[in-house]
Amino acid sequence: MSDWRLAVDIGGTFTDAVLLDAATGAVTVNKALTTPAAPLEGVQAAVGQLLGRAGVAPGEITAPIVHATTLITNALIENKTGRAALVTTTGFGDTLLIRDEHRYDMYDLQIEFPDPPIARELTFEIDERTAATGQVLDVPSPEAIAALVRELEAAGVESVAVCLLNSYVNPSNERLLASELRRELGVPVCASADISPQIREYPRMITAACNAATMPIIGPYLDELQKWLSSEGFGGSVLMMLSNGGVVSADDAAAAPIRLVESGPAAGALAARWFARRMGEDRLLAFDMGGTTAKATLVEEGEPALTTTFEVARRYRFKKGSGFPVSVPSVDLVEIGAGGGSLAHLDQFGLLKVGPESSGADPGPACYGQGGDQPAVTDADVVLGLLDPDAFLGGDMPLDAGLAQSAIEPLADGLGLSSIDTAAGMYEVVSQNMAAAARMHAVERGVDLRGVTVLAFGGAGPPHACRVAELLDSDRVVFPVNASVLSAFGTLVSPVRIDLARSMPVKLAEVHPAERDGLLDELREEGRRVLLSAGVPEADIRFRYGIDARYTGQGNEITVRVGEGDAWTARDDEVIGAFESEYRRIYGMTIDDVPIEVVTWRLSARADPAEITADDSEAPPSAGDGPPQPASTRTAVFGREQHAVEVPVYRRADLAIGMSFPGPALVEERETTSVIRPGWRVSVAYDACLVAVRDQRPTPT
Repeated sequence: MSDWRLAVDIGGTFTDAVLLDAATGAVTVNKALTTPAAPLEGVQAAVGQLLGRAGVAPGEITAPIVHATTLITNALIENKTGRAALVTTTGFGDTLLIRDEHRYDMYDLQIEFPDPPIARELTFEIDERTAATGQVLDVPSPEAIAALVRELEAAGVESVAVCLLNSYVNPSNERLLASELRRELGVPVCASADISPQIREYPRMITAACNAATMPIIGPYLDELQKWLSSEGFGGSVLMMLSNGGVVSADDAAAAPIRLVESGPAAGALAARWFARRMGEDRLLAFDMGGTTAKATLVEEGEPALTTTFEVARRYRFKKGSGFPVSVPSVDLVEIGAGGGSLAHLDQFGLLKVGPESSGADPGPACYGQGGDQPAVTDADVVLGLLDPDAFLGGDMPLDAGLAQSAIEPLADGLGLSSIDTAAGMYEVVSQNMAAAARMHAVERGVDLRGVTVLAFGGAGPPHACRVAELLDSDRVVFPVNASVLSAFGTLVSPVRIDLARSMPVKLAEVHPAERDGLLDELREEGRRVLLSAGVPEADIRFRYGIDARYTGQGNEITVRVGEGDAWTARDDEVIGAFESEYRRIYGMTIDDVPIEVVTWRLSARADPAEITADDSEAPPSAGDGPPQPASTRTAVFGREQHAVEVPVYRRADLAIGMSFPGPALVEERETTSVIRPGWRVSVAYDACLVAVRDQRPTPT
């Protein structure tokens, strides 16, 4: 009997859908263009076509439908958020403009930051005060609250964020105010103590502001989605993918949309985790290149790293500090403005640049034939012969090679090069950008990527992975089955999970167990509530603990994981050992005779997903006699000033387990093309993954 599981991932260019029969491991996939103005239309197209191809009725899907999305990220980047207001303590209305006084470029006299998600004219102050000790000194009066309600009504706000001074230590004033505003205004209201109850005013306020600004975006979409699913007869609820690599109910996601900010990339990282364990790989670089961006995540010891803060909507993509530092747990990844839709141009010095601007889904690259006339990476891939215009999405969405050529020609004229060399230059520049960003991200974390296996996925990942691997000095690339929709698949192997934190600064030696346990009891109760609302049996819920700690007197903390279970059991010497080990890993030293201070207490509540076994029957069971036979040949160019060569083109479905062949070669499937560069050799693994190994290094010149 079939056990159907459905997953959807809204990307910047394509919306992916995956249908898995958990009973057999059979997988059916589909892609449809994202519809930015009405995202549900892209979901309806992707899911409708998928179910039609699989011959499955909506009513046969009774398991929760798992959903990842870029709606929140794109809304913040493009400043297309709801009309949100911010309420704060009198005297703190300029916090979003003052920020934390950090300058990401010390020598830029005209330094620019992104506009706050809530404008100053929609920031309101109210008389109240809570001391740093948690003592409430002044409660908002009924008259002040009534006046505030009138101001907010006159402003026509669609949502409200409440962020009061010191609410992380005592949220009573904040929750009182949020409750009154919610009742009087009838719009979504969030309290910073519920979103990010952590020390430091600006990160807490910007996190709450970003959350409120996106509540009017995600709430109506999820309502619309669930109504459509119900009308179509789907039997499953909706679970939303979070940035931390977990999933929660749609209601919890709508209340805290800022936790969805890296939803799609996190799903890709969880898919990479699944493959790393399946292949027995200790280290794996997940390389996810889609239509709009590319992401890289390092999986070590079977897990992608997590970070407790994430910067979104950077003014300059590669300048840390130029965006919004939101305090939400996220998979630790680097995002590069390099996707199939990334646009090429000449800078002020006449040099070729690619990205971060993207053609997106509308109009898309020139070859899509939807009105785009600027040269994009996909146009370059078509001109180089790496993509077959007639086979794109299995022929359902043919590309126009003439339009791709026409878009590149003006750029070629500006460079004084041929169109082929210009396209090859675009391919090289975007590959260099991705490799450099991945390398820098790794260096910042003390990691050496040389020799790491690269897992290539996303629609544009397989065409570029071998070149990126060469630049990273890696000799092995894995192209998984259904690589183009792997992020959507990742949502199906993700745990139900929520990561919570609350600041309570105290020296480790002075911790009062009753206060600590009371705080953790509250976090456990909230974690339990979130998981139960997602349908998790209480017996399956697991808790893990952590702290943000520092040496007393320091201004920054490091995060340390310490213990798990239904109660805190870690001894002080275990905490000290874990802290010193992590501190030494990061800084190469420890500081003797300086007390350790715990600033923030963390709890992760999770329930692991049911074990899913992928269907390995998509490739024939044995290689048979002789090498594989190509379905056709095509001329392709693999670099600047290189001659076009005739290369074999294989259909991935024709490749049997154990088969091997050398590059250069192209392997086509419906949703993507794996480009095997000269000097690489491919073999088909037992699970039908293509494993490319570099067996020939270029001769030094």
